[in-house]
Amino acid sequence: MLENWRHNGELMKRAVTLTVAASLMVGLSVLVFSTSASAVPAQLFGRDSKKQDKTRLLTGKVLDASDSPLPNAVVYLTNTRTRAVKTYIVGADGTYRFPALQPTIDYEVYAQYNSRKSGTKTVSQFDDRPQVYISLKIDSK
Repeated sequence: MLENWRHNGELMKRAVTLTVAASLMVGLSVLVFSTSASAVPAQLFGRDSKKQDKTRLLTGKVLDASDSPLPNAVVYLTNTRTRAVKTYIVGADGTYRFPALQPTIDYEVYAQYNSRKSGTKTVSQFDDRPQVYISLKIDSK
């Protein structure tokens, strides 16, 4: 009878050890799967998750036909997805600046000076530069 008890005790220890080992393996595989699965969508679509967090900067100058700056011109930036418009009044040097633009959205930009307008330019989501420079020319005569 004592022999049976020792044998059952050993079986019990083995069963507990196997149960703990199996639980650890399941927990580890869940952890590994969830970590690698979160990276899969970015890899499938050829996008780096760090790259998606970056914003873009649009800068440029508003110039007349002779490439002189046009102070006090107004630059209009339109988000083509939402149609939201931002404006910027340029200073004496004719420069403008639109920071923190989303890289996955197209934008249209143009300038206006004394009821004259420049051509409309596009900042494309397919242009992956972090900083885009666009000169806007207005025939002010």
